[in-house]
Amino acid sequence: MSSKVIISQPIHSTVLSYLKDHSEVYMNPGPKPFTREELIDNCRDARGVMVFMTEWIDKKFLESCENIQIIAGALKGHNNIDVSECSLKNIPVTIVPDLLSEPTGELTVGLMISIAREVCSGDRFIRKKNFSGWRPIFYGQALSNSNVLVIGAGAVGQTILRMLAGFNCKCSYVDTVPLSRSTELKLKCTRAELETALPRADFVVLALHLMPSTIHFVDSSFLSKMKKDSFLINPARGSLVDEKAVETALSNHQLAGYAADTFEVEDWALPDRPRAISPGLLNSDRTVFTPHIGSAVREVREAIELSAAQSIVDALDGNIPKNTINKKYLNCV
Repeated sequence: MSSKVIISQPIHSTVLSYLKDHSEVYMNPGPKPFTREELIDNCRDARGVMVFMTEWIDKKFLESCENIQIIAGALKGHNNIDVSECSLKNIPVTIVPDLLSEPTGELTVGLMISIAREVCSGDRFIRKKNFSGWRPIFYGQALSNSNVLVIGAGAVGQTILRMLAGFNCKCSYVDTVPLSRSTELKLKCTRAELETALPRADFVVLALHLMPSTIHFVDSSFLSKMKKDSFLINPARGSLVDEKAVETALSNHQLAGYAADTFEVEDWALPDRPRAISPGLLNSDRTVFTPHIGSAVREVREAIELSAAQSIVDALDGNIPKNTINKKYLNCV
């Protein structure tokens, strides 16, 4: 049987060479992702595929690509992969759980400072040749000593909390699973209830996974409970937020600002997702956006790709890869 492997987006040459030493590889030259049809057509006779956020792996894909033996995600979240269907077909699904937290936390702090200190507004002001020296304008809000609520205390949430301690922030977190007391002391944070913490927070940071229960976790009701001079930060997944509700809150001055690295338009597995970011958000002076660059550090991305590549090699050698998330459901275990 052919050992053909499909790489759905361009990867580093070092990782590509590693895979080529073990299999026949076809890589999408990018940067435009495969269409749904192109992905299926390329994978019909493939044994493995490396996927990113831009792919949607579901029952139809698996039925069309019967030789697939490994779905290797070069990502941490996996809401675009139907893990249950993969398990039914005895196909391991792997992710990269431990390499994205630091760069994502770093970018989160950058978004918080950028939106609160009006960094982007000031940049646009200068580029329009309006600057001739200091003026008493662009007075923003400090991150230091602010009250920050982080929703979700997994690896990314804990990383954000740790970094914010350096700004002497008064940090609390919301999670269904409490951190240990020693971890809370180390991160200088306390667990809180959403209803009581939300109205007190200067910054609300999302660090949740996207699941059916968290789609539009931030809606108009959520936003109405935030302080009017508070900021919402989303480095996690776009569809955690109802973007139309955020647009309304900004226009009604119910929210001081919104900063995001992820957007509803990206969540391909949701058929009713918006097909574009609304002009109201894009044109607002009280938004700061980055194009999903949370993990876009060269060394980190290369390490993420290599981890996914190693999962492919392990699976095609007949082994269960280390980062398999559906291990207990596979017949060969």
